[in-house]
Amino acid sequence: MIQLVAAAFLALSAPVKIGVINSMTGPESPIGEDISNGIKIALEDLKAKGVEVEVVWEDDTGKPQVGISALEKLATRDNVAGVVGAYTSAVTSAIAKSAERYKIPLVNPVASKEDITRQGYKWVFRVSATTGDYASILLDMAMSFGQPKTLAILNENTDFGTSGARSAKEYGEKKGLKVVFSEAYSKGSPDYRSTLVNVRNSNPDLIFMVSYVADAILLMRQSRELGLKPQGFLGAGAGFANAQFAKETDVSNGVFSSTQWTDAVSWPGAKEFASKYEKKYGKRASYHAATAYTAMWILAQEASKAGGDREKLRSGLESGSWETLDGTVKFANYEGYTHQNKHQMLVEQIQGGKFFTVWPKELATGKAIWPFPGWK
Repeated sequence: MIQLVAAAFLALSAPVKIGVINSMTGPESPIGEDISNGIKIALEDLKAKGVEVEVVWEDDTGKPQVGISALEKLATRDNVAGVVGAYTSAVTSAIAKSAERYKIPLVNPVASKEDITRQGYKWVFRVSATTGDYASILLDMAMSFGQPKTLAILNENTDFGTSGARSAKEYGEKKGLKVVFSEAYSKGSPDYRSTLVNVRNSNPDLIFMVSYVADAILLMRQSRELGLKPQGFLGAGAGFANAQFAKETDVSNGVFSSTQWTDAVSWPGAKEFASKYEKKYGKRASYHAATAYTAMWILAQEASKAGGDREKLRSGLESGSWETLDGTVKFANYEGYTHQNKHQMLVEQIQGGKFFTVWPKELATGKAIWPFPGWK
């Protein structure tokens, strides 16, 4: 009897093994760093709660094929209970198929391409909102602050960019906006001037951009050079929500960005997380860090309850509901989505290099500057 009790105790106290797939190097590494940092704080808090986690880290370098190899390794050789990942929509779309193939729970923190959770997958779960949510919160805000009539859309030709542009076009037209320009650009180009001249010639009231951080900075630098001055620059999260972008104060001032989390929210643990993150890493926590924390927080606890059993873990994720620093998380089936969390979105505006929550009004920490104030 004593031996059986001891064995049960060891089983309960044994670390649960979780894989992480993230862009730790490559062009998306600035946001990949935020994701890793959020996960590391989650691991500290889980340990304090008595949940020991052994993490196997995999760097996808921002490339889908590398991500597929990482998922296969985690599912077979490393035999992890579940996986948190990835960052980009392109990598996540690829590894989601592999997760389904290997029957391993995958909890995605932040990739927003709508189709990821519209495949009927049984083993894929998403904490974050979708590009449709990114577009609707920004355009609703803009139409509340002003009376825009026309919309230009500029997006990178990636899974994330294409999905974001389609969402903006559909929602904008639904709201009565005329789309006067829409074009995808090649990610990582050294020069976007010719495209931006065409944007300027279309004279839009709103410019909606979908980019990761390096391109976001370059696009705004060249927009300044060419004198673009719409009523509002709207960034669909990602690069526009990053501290690296905000620091470019000559081009970031007045830019709006959709976001999934700010320290203005009243969700349990949000303000403590913001304080801990800034103290530990010397910078403001991004929504990428918060959603990554939440993904690990949920997956590790459910994996521990399931004793590492993947089928039991999948069942726990499917039926559970959690109060988190990212709000209430529940993986629901609705409007063609499977295992998709209905996430509350917010909008921030960069003013003087700092982010201020400006929408919805009840969560505002600053007053929005509208229309675009022009270039310094």
